[in-house]
Amino acid sequence: MALARRQFDAVIVGAGGAGLRAALQLSEAGLRTAVLSKVFPTRSHTVAAQGGIGASLGNMGEDNWLWHMYDTVKGSDYLGDQDAIEFLCREAPKAVYELEHFGMPFDRNDDGTIYQRPFGGHSQNFGEKQVQRSCATADRTGHAMLHTLYQRNVRANTQFFVEWMALDLIRDSEGQVLGVTALEMETGEVMIFHARATLFATGGAGRIFSASTNAFINTGDGLGMTARAGIPLEDMEFWQFHPTGVAGAGVLITEGVRGEGGYLLNKNGERFMERYAPNMKDLASRDVVSRAMATEIKEGRGAGKEGDYILLKLDHLGPEIIEKRLPGIREIAKKFANVDPVTDPIPVVPTCHYQMGGIPTNYRGEVIAPLDGDPETVIRGFYAAGECACASVHGANRLGTNSLTDLLVFGKAAGNSTLEFLMKNPGHKDLPRDAGEPSLARLDRLENQKSGESVHETGADMRRVMQAHCGVFRFPELLTEGVARIKDVAQRIARTEIKDKSKIFNTARVEALELENLIEVAVAALISAEARQESRGAHDRADFSKRDDANWLKHTLYYRDGHRLDYKPVHLKPLTVEQFPLKARTY
Repeated sequence: MALARRQFDAVIVGAGGAGLRAALQLSEAGLRTAVLSKVFPTRSHTVAAQGGIGASLGNMGEDNWLWHMYDTVKGSDYLGDQDAIEFLCREAPKAVYELEHFGMPFDRNDDGTIYQRPFGGHSQNFGEKQVQRSCATADRTGHAMLHTLYQRNVRANTQFFVEWMALDLIRDSEGQVLGVTALEMETGEVMIFHARATLFATGGAGRIFSASTNAFINTGDGLGMTARAGIPLEDMEFWQFHPTGVAGAGVLITEGVRGEGGYLLNKNGERFMERYAPNMKDLASRDVVSRAMATEIKEGRGAGKEGDYILLKLDHLGPEIIEKRLPGIREIAKKFANVDPVTDPIPVVPTCHYQMGGIPTNYRGEVIAPLDGDPETVIRGFYAAGECACASVHGANRLGTNSLTDLLVFGKAAGNSTLEFLMKNPGHKDLPRDAGEPSLARLDRLENQKSGESVHETGADMRRVMQAHCGVFRFPELLTEGVARIKDVAQRIARTEIKDKSKIFNTARVEALELENLIEVAVAALISAEARQESRGAHDRADFSKRDDANWLKHTLYYRDGHRLDYKPVHLKPLTVEQFPLKARTY
């Protein structure tokens, strides 16, 4: 079956912060740029980001990009690549001012400068004391960012394909990426988007867990497509659990609440974080706070009838501060926790929030993979940015606010690298003869499978396995059992079918395709986690309680074929400054 084709200079998959920022670089340069998105761009998951953008503007006291770099390296538990981290922190202030000039409505100080709030793990003078570094728009920063970037892209004539789902990468015999196949969700039509360059900004895959702050659209589509194309995934064992998801609902309560002065209590009314992080307390790094909360609950000091959550207190801030700085949080607490934080604490639990790993890239946004002895061969025509990519600036644990900084800095960098590639390679290469056939075969199997497995049931089993076997704390026997169980679930997902053959609704088709992407991520995560025999950042093993720099200061690479693991070194040398030496990580 010959598929319809459309040609573009560049195709970008994903219309969140990274995709929109990259698209802007290309469209403003006059290139034909297509952006595919499963939802309307301003409904992308970046809209859920609340707390702010990390950048050393120094508006609330002395700050320096080098201090930001130190906090990020330390936050990553020294697994972050220091060249990429330097690039992120040096470029961050420029990215914020650029966004301000695009029209982003930041909160302001009395003198007109951008307001900045404190955030977990951010410090002055290499950990000496807290600093206010997060540039915020109340508690709706991601929402404001998306609208600002979308409007700018409309002005630049970016072409959007809304409610389209990318299915598979198209690569030629030399390995160059030539575009994607995609499904129009309304009609079910499959089309080839033939492009000289392809950029993935598809976001995270937090829906592999049953308790997640992620939207239902966060199904790891870019990671699934990348793995199926034979490219490895990097550091998939590292998943950040945000300390404060609403108990029972998973909806995010921003760290900005603690930045504004809120704090955590156990059932005895004790501010327990003083015992776990005496200096930074409630604003220690996220993995530290999450483990402290999980320990309090496990040792019987959790609140509620079942003793299964912690209390986040902010009533002492007063209604004026809450309404000015945290209006969305008050609304979320009322709707999802049935409490008004002006008078009562919010019940919270650690909830899966962010993937540190992803598609391997360098700080220019080029996708890299080991080939012919070169550990960082650039995949021609292929770029990635945002949560789906692994630059790696987040290492084993992301520093709060660096997600939005990542979107802006690496979205622009990936856009610039794509632009440079397109200028040097002016013509479209011919598509391979079988372009589109793998996607059509997957769809055919889903629609014609007989006596297959249920998409809903296998998806629920996948999430249960991940939640039980790969959570905040990891135990050897649970990891081993989890690997066996997730492989079994993967085999069942390979036999899933759309049950109602009388009328195949596209929502059912899309959910089945999304599950095929999610299971690729889940298998990669559990296999990588079982193999890493140390505790580092968000990866906390009961049988290897210490960080092991001698054996495990390296990035994991997971290959889909044969579930093979390989490793590559961490970039410890920054671009222009001295390396931050390895040391114990305390707050």
